[in-house]
Amino acid sequence: ARMGRTVVELFYDVISPYSWLGFEVLCRYQHIWNIDLRFRPAFLGGIMQQTGNKPPAMLPKRAEYLLKDIKRMAKYYQVPVKISGDDFQRILSTSSLAAMRFITAIDMTKSEYLEPLSREFWIRFWSQHEDISQPESILTVARQAGLSSELSQKVLEMISSPTVKDRLRETTDEAVKYGAFGMPAVVAHYNGEPHLFFGSDRLELLGSVIGEKWLGPAPS
Repeated sequence: ARMGRTVVELFYDVISPYSWLGFEVLCRYQHIWNIDLRFRPAFLGGIMQQTGNKPPAMLPKRAEYLLKDIKRMAKYYQVPVKISGDDFQRILSTSSLAAMRFITAIDMTKSEYLEPLSREFWIRFWSQHEDISQPESILTVARQAGLSSELSQKVLEMISSPTVKDRLRETTDEAVKYGAFGMPAVVAHYNGEPHLFFGSDRLELLGSVIGEKWLGPAPS
């Protein structure tokens, strides 16, 4: 048996519903598989720009399919993503940059809040259909995640600092360097090389590559 744990990086953006699905399932599996899960908040807009990718919902037939697909996946993975046809417009008109900078700043200062904070952003945007781009929305999310108002305020001020901006940009560039063109991008470091898996429906395959057993979407 391998002694070392396989490092699995999850590059995600809270504007992406598929990222939420992948995030929750990997959160469950980090206690079952012999993996060291690392959350890598990145900026989907930056990845799309660098790779020339377009939002999938811009193709009407694909948008139609995505609607059904996300509903099915949400049910299968038991994650409360709620989606309707007008959500595509909502995604296109919302920037996740401030949210992802806020999450990055938390990662740099109080990383124990990274998982609950990321989850609360998804819940607010994808379950409650509320804004996540304005400072007051971000503070509400931070409060839901258990951050003190003092810490939230401090982190909110950090999002305009070059350090945080650079860190988010570097993480985004790193995802592209691994071959990412969208989100979520999962990179497993196995046998001395990185293996990229795109999307939340490749986790079974991830398991097979790193020699771990898939036990379904909600293993107990």
